[in-house]
Amino acid sequence: MQHDQHAMAQKQLQGAAQILRPHISKNDVDRFDTAVSQLESPQNLIAKQISFKKDDGSTMTVPAFRSQHSNARGPFKGGIRYHTEVTESEVKALSTWMTWKCAVVDIPYGGGKGGIQIDSRTLSKAELERMTRAYVRTIAPNIGPWQDIPAPDVNTNGEIMAWAVDEYTKHLQAGGIMQVNPQATFTGKPMVLGGSAGRDEATGLGGVLVMDQLRVLMGLRAEGEVTTPENPISVAIQGFGNVGYWFAVHAHRLGYRVVAVSDSRTAIYDAAGLNPEKVAQHKEETGSLAGAEGLSGKEVSKITNDELLALEVDILIHAAFGVFITDESAGAVTAQALSALGQW
Repeated sequence: MQHDQHAMAQKQLQGAAQILRPHISKNDVDRFDTAVSQLESPQNLIAKQISFKKDDGSTMTVPAFRSQHSNARGPFKGGIRYHTEVTESEVKALSTWMTWKCAVVDIPYGGGKGGIQIDSRTLSKAELERMTRAYVRTIAPNIGPWQDIPAPDVNTNGEIMAWAVDEYTKHLQAGGIMQVNPQATFTGKPMVLGGSAGRDEATGLGGVLVMDQLRVLMGLRAEGEVTTPENPISVAIQGFGNVGYWFAVHAHRLGYRVVAVSDSRTAIYDAAGLNPEKVAQHKEETGSLAGAEGLSGKEVSKITNDELLALEVDILIHAAFGVFITDESAGAVTAQALSALGQW
């Protein structure tokens, strides 16, 4: 079932407004209500069909979007994702949440989000590049270092950002625009194009650092600052893409016991724990998480994603795509703490 994410974001906004409104002075109520109204919808939405050549010479046309929510605090900022579930509602919601995230931590950016509705795994590398370039040509007039700064997201990476920079450079050259640095328009680039070291693992590592502070606040114990190897904190991770993988790696290195991980097809479990790097190597070699070896020295158990959510672990992490806890699954969760790092 496809959820209306933008309606959810609007509902959250109205809920926050109801809490804040009684604390707004009478002289500022009208301005407050105007601000809330402006935040309900993006300032600009690009929603178009883009076309690109397939390797067989045919033309493929797919829906593409870029939502620019609010630039009140600075340029729009947000990722580009390639996924079959990309919709107008989704990018509008994600750009809205990006505005809030930047504001909460006082980063001078506004919210943006973009995507193409496609299963990029079905494309060759050449087709992926041609599609990316078609998308950049579509959004090029509306992006720039002081306007909107895209980034990698689901199923996009540094190489795709390199193609984007190159195509955007052509756009600037064709228009005789010399005052804009194309490399400053996209983040998540390879380091040779001015990208940042550690960018690939940043989200997963950041999640682990937050978790490590949480376990102190909760009085939990893990190897590291408080060493109790006989009773490490257990962690289950739903999702084993870039974010889930790096979260698992850094949690394991800090002494947390990562007992379960999952991808879109398979979930695996070993009560003794997993070595995330070896699990990833097994998946790369075989195409599946199933059959990997756990720290017990035995083959891992294959479980369902519902069973992963219900595991008796200390911390449950969502690093996958989509809705995490539903009305149906909430009652089965026994973890002491939940953290959502996933892609809505």
